[in-house]
Amino acid sequence: MHLATRSTGLLCVAALAACTDDSALPPTAPTMGPPTAVSLAMAPDPTAHTDSSGGATTVRDATDAAFSFMSPNIKAGSAEFNLHEEGDEEFEDAFTVNDPLSEHNGLGPVFDNVSCEGCHAGDGRGRPPGPNEVAESFLVRISYPGRDVTTGAPNPVPGYGGQLQLRAIPGLAPEASVSITYSEVAGTFADGTPYSLRVPSYSFYGSYESLSKKMLFSPRVAPFNFGLGLLEAIPERTILAREDPTDANGDGISGVANRVWDAAANRTAIGRFGWKAGAPSLVQQTAGAYNGDMGVTSPMFPAESCEGDRPECAPHAPEVSDDAVLAVARYMQTLGVPARRNLDDAQATQGEAIFYQVGCAACHAPTVITGTLAGVPSVANQVIHPYTDLLLHDMGLDLADNRPDFQATGREWRTPPLWGIGLVQMVNGHSNFLHDGRARGLMEAVLWHGGEAKKARDTVLNLSASARAALVKFLESL
Repeated sequence: MHLATRSTGLLCVAALAACTDDSALPPTAPTMGPPTAVSLAMAPDPTAHTDSSGGATTVRDATDAAFSFMSPNIKAGSAEFNLHEEGDEEFEDAFTVNDPLSEHNGLGPVFDNVSCEGCHAGDGRGRPPGPNEVAESFLVRISYPGRDVTTGAPNPVPGYGGQLQLRAIPGLAPEASVSITYSEVAGTFADGTPYSLRVPSYSFYGSYESLSKKMLFSPRVAPFNFGLGLLEAIPERTILAREDPTDANGDGISGVANRVWDAAANRTAIGRFGWKAGAPSLVQQTAGAYNGDMGVTSPMFPAESCEGDRPECAPHAPEVSDDAVLAVARYMQTLGVPARRNLDDAQATQGEAIFYQVGCAACHAPTVITGTLAGVPSVANQVIHPYTDLLLHDMGLDLADNRPDFQATGREWRTPPLWGIGLVQMVNGHSNFLHDGRARGLMEAVLWHGGEAKKARDTVLNLSASARAALVKFLESL
C-alpha cells in the first residue's frame, strides 16, 4: 500500500496490494492439478430451491420497490405493524439545522447524509460516487492502530473520530473530501476469455487539519436493509457452531464470529451487522448510523464524533430519542425478503449446482432456521435462505482494507447475504458489488475473492463460458 501526505492535508492511497500466492492481481487462470485431499464442493441443498427466501416474510414483488415492503405475515394494527409504520416515517425524514418548524433538528455539524433513506435508497445497496459526484451512499471508516482497552473498538482518530464526514452544515467545512480513481488489471479465464478487474485508489483532500500517515481507513457502501430482523433472530449457538478458527476439517475455510462491544448491555457480544460484523444488534447499528452518518446524537451515543476536537462539537442533549432509534430499527427488522425467481429456468438451475460444486456454499450458507427476537414475532422460527454464515473470513490481500475492527483483522470480512442480489439493478440502478462497490458485476465480484475463497475462485477461472453464465444466472435469480 502506498501512502503520500502533504501539508495541505492530501492523502492518497492505492488499493492495489502486492501480489502474493493468494492474490487475484495480476489475475491468471491456474492450471488444474490433481484433486486435493479436501474438496470445497458440497451437495446442493434441496430446501434452498424455493422462492420463499425469507420464509413467511417473503415478498413476491420484483419491481423497483422490491426491498421496501413490510413482511406480509405482520397483522395490520398490531404493535409490530404500528412500529414499522412509525419507523418508516423516521427513516425517510431528513434532519435539518435550526429549523423551528422541524422536529428533526440536530444535523451535523459534520455528516455524510441527512436521512437514513439518503444512504439506503429503496432500502437497497449503495455505490461509490462517480467523478465530481457527491457521495450519497458511501462512507469511510477511519481509526488509529490499536484497540480501546475497555470495549475493544478501533481507536478513533483525534479530531475526526471513527468516520470521515464528507459534508458539513452551512458555514463549516467538511472534515475532508474524497476522490476515487480506478485502474484496470487484465486477466483471462482458462478458455482464453479476457476479463478485467477495476482497482480503486482513494485520495483525501481539503481536510480541516493534516491527515496522519497513521490513519487506517475502510471505504464502504451502504448494504441492504431487508431481512435484518431474520438475521438478528438466528440463535447465537447456530452462528458459533459454524466457526472453525483452526480449520480443523482441513477445507481451507476458517470462519470466526466477530466479538464486539454491546453498548446497551455493557459487555462483549457476537457481531452480526456491518461489513465486518461490527455491531451486535440492529438498535446499536441504527444509533451508530445516526451518530456517524448524520451527526445526530442519542442516549446510546450522546457525543458528536468530533466532540473535544472542534468547538462546533460541544456537548449537548441527545438529538434523537431511544424510541425513535428503536422505531427505525424495527422498520428494518420487519422489511420482507424478496422472493427468489426463475426456479424453473434450466440455466439458473445448472448455475445453482455449480454454486455448490465450486464451493461457494462453504461460506454463503444457503439455509438457516431462526429463533425468536423480542418484539418481532414475524421473524420467529422461519426457515430462511440468506446465503451467509455471518462469520468473518480472510478474503486475501487484494480485498484487504488493512483496518482491524474489533476482532476482525484487516483482511477479514463478514460473509454478505446474497438474497436479493439479482434485483440491485432494478431497485438501485447499478450493478456495483463488494464492500466498496469496486466490482461492476457479479462475475467481477467473484474474481476478487482470495484468501479462504481462493480455491473457489480458481475453480471459477477454469469453468467453461456456459458454466460461468449459468453461475451468474443463478445469482441473478436470488
